Amino acid sequence: MTLRLGKSFDRRYDIRTKFLNGFYDISLFFNTKSTFLLFSLDQGVRVSDEKPIKINMFKNLISSKFCETFIELHNFRKNTLDILNQFSKIKPEYEHEISFVFNETLTLSKVEVHDRTFYDCLNIYGFTMNSYINEFIFILTERQNISKSLGKKIVRTSGLQIATSQSLAMLDEYHQDRLAGKAGTEHFFPSKEIIKLDEVE
Repeated sequence: MTLRLGKSFDRRYDIRTKFLNGFYDISLFFNTKSTFLLFSLDQGVRVSDEKPIKINMFKNLISSKFCETFIELHNFRKNTLDILNQFSKIKPEYEHEISFVFNETLTLSKVEVHDRTFYDCLNIYGFTMNSYINEFIFILTERQNISKSLGKKIVRTSGLQIATSQSLAMLDEYHQDRLAGKAGTEHFFPSKEIIKLDEVE
């Protein structure tokens, strides 16, 4: 899929990520003077003929089941900051279920505003579900832009999800458990009786 840079974009950042038996080339198009960001996706080699793959893009991370279930998002607003849905951390009860596949920061500039130093940057986080490492990836992009006219840092996020139908079924199970208040609960066998095996002579 070819995408031409127009007036809205003046930078491009490329990532290659493994998926099933192939990979995807993902491009992030953005502007040095705004938080506007767009994804472009190319399949590098044929990923799979057998497993259906679904691709979703999220401008609002709250609408993502993955983020709602696994990720803590941070919102904050004051005179010098306007933060909406910034990645904070993986929820503690899911730290063993979710892993980073990459964590990258691209610093574009250092800006001084009212005797304070801010960094204009792009943060890119890649996550997978440990039970479907090769079949699920969620890329969370965080654009931190400094508006000199407003004298503040503006943070906005977007997401890209690539998943097989099997991994989406697992995501639905995690999501339903969270809605039912079962997140992070441990499951035990019906009996806690200790069974002793006879020593072998």
